[in-house]
Amino acid sequence: MQMADLIFKLWWVVPVVAALVMYKSVLRVFFGMIIVPDNRIGLVVKKFTLYGSDKQLPDGRIIATRGEAGMQAKPLAPGLYWRMWPWQYGITMEPFTIIEQDKLGLVKARDGAPLDTGRVLGRPVECDKFQDAQRFLENGGQKGPQAAFLTPGNYRINTFLFEIVMVPITQVHENKVGIITTLDGEPLDKGEIAGGSVDGHRNYQDPMAFIHAGGKKGLQEDVILAGTYYLNPWFAILEQVEMMHIPIGYVGVVNSFVGPEGTDTSGDNFKHGNIVHKGQKGVWDEPLDPGKHPVNIYTHSVEMVPTTNTVLNWANSRSEAHELDKNLSTINVRSFDGFTFNLDVSQIIHIPRNEAPKVIARFGKMKNLISQVLEPTIANYFRNAAQKSDVIGFLTNRSQRQDDAKGHISQVLADYNVVGVDTLIGDIVPPEALMKTMTDRKLAEEERHTYEVQRSAQIERKEFESARAGADMQPEVVKSTRQVEIHTQMSAAKVAAAKGDAESRVINAKADAENRTINARADAEAKTIIAKADAAATELNGAADAGKIKAIGLAEAEVTKEKTLAMGTEQYAIVRVAEALASNGIKLVPDILVSGKDGGNGGMIDALIGSEMLKKLQKENSSES
Repeated sequence: MQMADLIFKLWWVVPVVAALVMYKSVLRVFFGMIIVPDNRIGLVVKKFTLYGSDKQLPDGRIIATRGEAGMQAKPLAPGLYWRMWPWQYGITMEPFTIIEQDKLGLVKARDGAPLDTGRVLGRPVECDKFQDAQRFLENGGQKGPQAAFLTPGNYRINTFLFEIVMVPITQVHENKVGIITTLDGEPLDKGEIAGGSVDGHRNYQDPMAFIHAGGKKGLQEDVILAGTYYLNPWFAILEQVEMMHIPIGYVGVVNSFVGPEGTDTSGDNFKHGNIVHKGQKGVWDEPLDPGKHPVNIYTHSVEMVPTTNTVLNWANSRSEAHELDKNLSTINVRSFDGFTFNLDVSQIIHIPRNEAPKVIARFGKMKNLISQVLEPTIANYFRNAAQKSDVIGFLTNRSQRQDDAKGHISQVLADYNVVGVDTLIGDIVPPEALMKTMTDRKLAEEERHTYEVQRSAQIERKEFESARAGADMQPEVVKSTRQVEIHTQMSAAKVAAAKGDAESRVINAKADAENRTINARADAEAKTIIAKADAAATELNGAADAGKIKAIGLAEAEVTKEKTLAMGTEQYAIVRVAEALASNGIKLVPDILVSGKDGGNGGMIDALIGSEMLKKLQKENSSES
């Protein structure tokens, strides 16, 4: 119900709109009225001209600048226009051309004067940044791609005449170098590969300034660094490459392919290439120090040269991080005695900073120095050295070989402006058959040495056991010695006592003391001999017993002799017989036998003496027992 009411209330709008449309159409038809909005331009096409043939477009032209029939150079700006009769003019409303902030607007003209001979870009003319197409054509603007371009902004561009191509703004990233190749300019001089430096073109952002300054077409020597640039890609092609990084411990020797010819600075003694000042064509005498450098890799080559000690390995399985020795391998040599064996070698070299340009001027690259000088020099030296010696001699004289090699190779390298720091012989791999022979010989020597050690150990063990046995017997020896001393003292005491008793007992006491002394000495000697050596104990004991028996026999003989002298031979014999009988319990006669002639006194005396002697013998026997 509400919608119906609304329509009923606004019924008058439709007639008003219809009237306005009719009114506008009437104005357009009868008065030629055109309204161009604020955000548009009106592109005009004149359908015909009311005048003669002199209003026809010249041949080759498509844009009218003097009222000729066709697409008009001058567009209609925002506003109100009259007498733009629809039967004579076609009006097209076009939006403004907007160039975004990160874009460039490249301009291509569909009409204009022909390009100059050899040029690919139209020269800039005054035309309010291509917003005044008529002035562009009247001022001699050229047909085709334009050197000038549109920066970010809004423009009233007559798209009948100009085609706008959006491209990104050029950015050179950090740690990058922009290498430029221009598509317009003077041709390069004969023999040149890149254009030299010219001024005023603001890093190739002003193509016509570059051309007017004499810039050459093609690869450019100058580079641009990190930043944002308004480069016209129809004029300059950009390639970004990494900055040249010279690590610590290296220098970069520059070989320039562009620049003026320079004077050789290497001196008369150097005959292997020219060395020139920086900026000239050739090898520069001043190398690049460690750091980052903006180098055009197409116009300058940079060879890294190590200035610290550099190790090169002649080994199949080992290569340094610099990889200069990547193609080097173990040296195979032949000895004087016909054996072939492998030899690992390490060479340490040093190239002074000021000598680096000479090395590169001579060899071009570090790898050429390795392959042309170091590799043949070291390999041939060790092959020659091996042929003058047998394998064993070569192995045993390794230290001397190193010293000789160092001296020889250092002298050779000095001629090439390189310092030979040291030459080291690494792993030596003798022939397998020879290694087996040497191994067997070494094992035999070790076995013999082991036997000698064991034999020496046994001898030392025997001596130790003997010493230990002697030490174990030492207490017994001391004890025996003490006992001998004791017995000696006791014997001396007994002798003294016997002398004090009576003269009659002196002989017996002396014999007894001597008997005991001899027995004690025999016992001491036997114990001493036993303590010195167990092995000879039995023999020494036998000798001691024999000595004892002999001593006892001698003592008894001495006693018998004394008794015989004292008693008389006959009487002593009788006593001994009686002792023998008595010891066996046989009484041959009464204990006291009185005899004599006629019962005389001599018989009584003899009986008394015999009785006393019997008592004495019995007493001695009891004391001995």
